[in-house]
Amino acid sequence: MAIAVRSMWDPFGSLRQFDSEFDTLVRRAFAGNGMSRAAFVPAADVVRDGGDVVVTLELPGIDVEKDVEVEVADRRLLVTGRRHEETTEDEGGVLVRETRTGEFRREFALPEHVTADQVEAGYDRGLLEIRVRDVAKPKAEPRRITVRAERPAVEGETE
Repeated sequence: MAIAVRSMWDPFGSLRQFDSEFDTLVRRAFAGNGMSRAAFVPAADVVRDGGDVVVTLELPGIDVEKDVEVEVADRRLLVTGRRHEETTEDEGGVLVRETRTGEFRREFALPEHVTADQVEAGYDRGLLEIRVRDVAKPKAEPRRITVRAERPAVEGETE
């Protein structure tokens, strides 16, 4: 008597294969070639707060006192720095590393009248906040201009 061997149908088998292939594709695209690791660019928000402008950059895990510089030069606010790669001793090795490392540079245009004295920076809970005070261009005080009426000189008239 022959016994027919039937394979069990797995309705999710093709889905598991798709997930595995997709996962491999994503890992190669974002971490496999090393290029994305060099392109660390912190996210930034720029908002108005009255007459000030506040620039907030996401810099979690960075020692801002050692690795971040904020400067004003040539009508630009420059933020430069570096996020160092954390090394850990793990017997299993790193499976996925999504934290980007490397050097970064962000530039923001400033109005002509803004000086470094108007800029202050603070860091709290992974956020670097840079406040540029009194960004709104100073308004000139209204000034009344006296209009002089000049009459054309007539021949023979003296002043």
